[in-house]
Amino acid sequence: MNKLEFKDIEPLIDKALEEDISIGDVTTDNLIPADSQTKATMTAKAEGVVAGLDVAEWVFKKLDANVTFTRHLNDGDRVKRGMLIAEIEGSFRALLSGERVALNFLQRMSGVASATVQYVDAIKNYKTEILDTRKTLPGYRSLDKYSVAAGGGMNHRIGLYDMVMIKDNHIKVAGSITNAVNEIRPKIADGIKIEVETTNLDEVKEALAAKADVIMLDNMDNTTMTEAVQIINGAAKVEASGNMNLARVKEVAETGVDFISIGALTHSVMALDISQNIEM
Repeated sequence: MNKLEFKDIEPLIDKALEEDISIGDVTTDNLIPADSQTKATMTAKAEGVVAGLDVAEWVFKKLDANVTFTRHLNDGDRVKRGMLIAEIEGSFRALLSGERVALNFLQRMSGVASATVQYVDAIKNYKTEILDTRKTLPGYRSLDKYSVAAGGGMNHRIGLYDMVMIKDNHIKVAGSITNAVNEIRPKIADGIKIEVETTNLDEVKEALAAKADVIMLDNMDNTTMTEAVQIINGAAKVEASGNMNLARVKEVAETGVDFISIGALTHSVMALDISQNIEM
């Protein structure tokens, strides 16, 4: 799990605070004295995995540089309902005005991590790894992918720049899988892997002959995927993709694929319920 860098996330925090507070918190600023200090707790209201504690802390520190953010759990830790996640001490105004933004980041990121761990747990007895996709919230990809890793999943390519992915439309333009792979291979930097999307066994055989690094089995049934894995026989990594859900993922892992990519980890996020309460 790569560490998040404040300089990369700060623009997202600034934008979130600007849209929520704008010219000021008209409720808090007119009820709470400017010099008032307080303490708050963050508590899990559901079972899951925590992710995003650094981001939550950075939100409060943007409003009060002297805030103390004490973790009782770390990113990647499993949490049960009622467990204390963190304690925050500092400006009463900062803790109230920053609450929603901090929780929005923390709840979404923890939701991604919590969804991921369900898939990871479902196939824990297999060699198969759970992958994310590029189906992330625009602008928040680094947070979404960090959260997948916190839940025990693996990050697929970060963007269009760090891995070749030859899909159906590329193949149409090139004329064939073979043409596409042969044309692109001499043009890319060393270390960039080539993945080819396939939809049937003939395409699998062609991608294998073209020496693709990764062969994606797109929307294949389990029987066909099992045959594809046997044909590839370790000569390339194998990724299963399309129509993946928690009920099916174990059966897919049983086919012997190396990876299962799941867009729902990040495109259909259910936030983990976390509350913040002021201690009076």
